[in-house]
Amino acid sequence: MDNFICTTCGAHYPLSQTPPSGCIICQDERQFVNLNGQSWSTLKEGLKHHHPVIRPKEPGLFGVGVEPRFAIGQRGLLLQTSKGNILWDCVPLVNDDIVSKIKKLGGIDMIAISHPHYYTALAEWSKAFGNIPVYLHEDDKQWVTNPCDKIVFWKGETLPLLDELTVIRLGGHFDGGSVLHWTSGARGRGALLTGDIIQVVPDRRFVTFMYSYPNFIPLPARKINKITAAVQPYAFDRIYGAWWGSTIDSGAKAAVERSATRYLKAIKD
Repeated sequence: MDNFICTTCGAHYPLSQTPPSGCIICQDERQFVNLNGQSWSTLKEGLKHHHPVIRPKEPGLFGVGVEPRFAIGQRGLLLQTSKGNILWDCVPLVNDDIVSKIKKLGGIDMIAISHPHYYTALAEWSKAFGNIPVYLHEDDKQWVTNPCDKIVFWKGETLPLLDELTVIRLGGHFDGGSVLHWTSGARGRGALLTGDIIQVVPDRRFVTFMYSYPNFIPLPARKINKITAAVQPYAFDRIYGAWWGSTIDSGAKAAVERSATRYLKAIKD
């Protein structure tokens, strides 16, 4: 019996003797099944060739990723606050070494995840830190591939956490797609941790928003307008995206606004 992991997206599945017939995340039109066909790994097998890493980003914030790149290749973010620590987004692998390093930084008190592509090893990460709660938006409940009794499905448009943190539902990429607002980030100017609900692009003056990134499916105007309206009340000067180096250091709120204007112009009939 083992937890099988999809090697294309990193989704974990319940204990079984044989792998599932397919990965529901990759079969969805926002993702894809590998051209060579569905393939599987396990946590034990994955850790033979890959290892989790942690790196500082700014005071109180650390990136948590996997090297060499595994599956989608995202990195999560460990955020320290005076009320406790939160892991924003998950990566597919966890081992004793990374748990020890994170415990030296105060551990993790809760997990919150932007959208289903980064649910990955949420059950293993929760267990590693004492069965901590994992916050997911209820609109994406159907995409949980490895159910865990520590999952808390939250409802509505915002979820306040640990005083200075607010999870904001934007929708777009997924119905429950969310970002995390950190009041104290960027030395008090505010930061958004966005996964790829708001995607940082190579031209750091801009971001983008998509229904599917690998398959290049855009979003309609009404969803772009909802995204920009949802983040407008929050002060933020910095955005941390889903990958190493995907950061807009300053001027992030203006970048979101100008990007939405450009996007709406591009898709206008």
